[in-house]
Amino acid sequence: MTLRSYLEGSWRAGTGEGVPVADAVTGEIVTLVTSEGLDLAAAVTYARRTGLAALGELTFPQRAAALKAAALALQERRQELYDLSARAGATRGDAAVDVDGGIGTALVYASLARKGLPDHTLIAEDDPVPLGKGGTFAGRHILTTPHGISLQINAFNFPVWGMLEKLAPALLAGLPTIVKPATPTAYIAAHAVRIMEEALPPGAIQLVAGNISGLFDLLGGQDHIGFTGSVATAARLRSDPAVTRRSARFNAEADSLNCSVLGPDAVPGQPEFDLFADALITEMTVKAGQKCTAIRRAFVPANLIDAVTGAVEARLARVVVGAPGAGGVTMGALVGLAQREDVRAAVARLRSAGSLIHGDPDKVEVVGADAERGAFLSPLLLRVDDVARPEPHEVEAFGPVSTLMPYGDIADLPELIARGKGSLAGSVVSYDRDFVRQIVLGAAAHHGRILVLDRDSAGESTGHGTPMPQLVHGGPGRAGGGEEEGGLRAVYAHLQRTAIQGGPAALDSIVK
Repeated sequence: MTLRSYLEGSWRAGTGEGVPVADAVTGEIVTLVTSEGLDLAAAVTYARRTGLAALGELTFPQRAAALKAAALALQERRQELYDLSARAGATRGDAAVDVDGGIGTALVYASLARKGLPDHTLIAEDDPVPLGKGGTFAGRHILTTPHGISLQINAFNFPVWGMLEKLAPALLAGLPTIVKPATPTAYIAAHAVRIMEEALPPGAIQLVAGNISGLFDLLGGQDHIGFTGSVATAARLRSDPAVTRRSARFNAEADSLNCSVLGPDAVPGQPEFDLFADALITEMTVKAGQKCTAIRRAFVPANLIDAVTGAVEARLARVVVGAPGAGGVTMGALVGLAQREDVRAAVARLRSAGSLIHGDPDKVEVVGADAERGAFLSPLLLRVDDVARPEPHEVEAFGPVSTLMPYGDIADLPELIARGKGSLAGSVVSYDRDFVRQIVLGAAAHHGRILVLDRDSAGESTGHGTPMPQLVHGGPGRAGGGEEEGGLRAVYAHLQRTAIQGGPAALDSIVK
């Protein structure tokens, strides 16, 4: 039952009792996770020697071809990943967001690299810049592969997408990757690696199931660390000497108190009113609200909050909670019982600032499963009328939970939004161009991404909570202060930028 790690080109089981991982729906043990007894130092050495050498022999287009092959292998066997995801509480729709989203992201990166990167192993970033009057001395910038590794530490909610959106740019940059998946869904990430391994060069990917204690001691200035998870864990990792003293590159994407703002023009009967209510339901129920981009704070004009409350409640009443695949189920389980308890504790703190207007954190009707053995929770809608209370701006319930808050003066909105102290994603739902402009410009400094949703864009909109590989994903402050994806920007972030100076002919000979 012990989940094997993929190290130095083979699957190896750790020793010891291991951490039991339960089926989120039935409570049955799926696997045991342990890295005890595994030689992580050897894995790092293998990545730096075998992985770097194998990737270093490939040009950017050749790396893109390997990435595409890995993505297509996953696509061919994605049903296996859907089935495993159901054990983690994910409905078919939830699994598609993770699995298909990850595959799509990898394919986008392969395409971007094939079209936008040179048939080379380095990038000449700019044209020569004259540095002398006679034309015999100039400078330019090149991007090259560091002599290190990429370590990715992922959250439990997206075991496939979270891995692929980090793997893709690292692979294209020529950096071998060691994946450390979150324990509750590590078995899904491991199966994805098992599918991909033959399509990738030797050493390009390894996976550690379990603790990586001591691995940071092996990292330094040539290495890249990508983290997704809680603010507290990001702060702890960022303070490690690998980052603070040896200057390993560290990028964090942390959970945040994302908001959505309804414009005063979006009264009942207008398309934007329904778009707002629908978006809120989507963000509360997809992945059972376990999304770092989900809407936690919903700002609504004070004169519309009763109407919005009624519209959202009516939609929530149609949500069916239960076992993935059971008839009529539209929302699955949380990833585990411990996560359910964490959400309940956070909801208790939020209720101290306002009121619970839909759902019961201690009781839920479940289809096709046992409500107590599985990690099921009712979708919970709260309302806080005193927007000066700190709780809704500080406490995140990482589950199917959102809080409605009224606003009066539009001029107060930027300050209310900023009280979240930095967010991954925000949205403005309005057809009033002046209002949209005012809110976007007032909130941009506090967000990594802002969606404007209205009747014109709704048909093609990818939604509030969906990061796109072509656009940056990350955010300031509480959101981690990092930046992922963003097309080829993510590849460049893994490369070393070096200014070179010399005669024009010498510079040309370097980049030819």
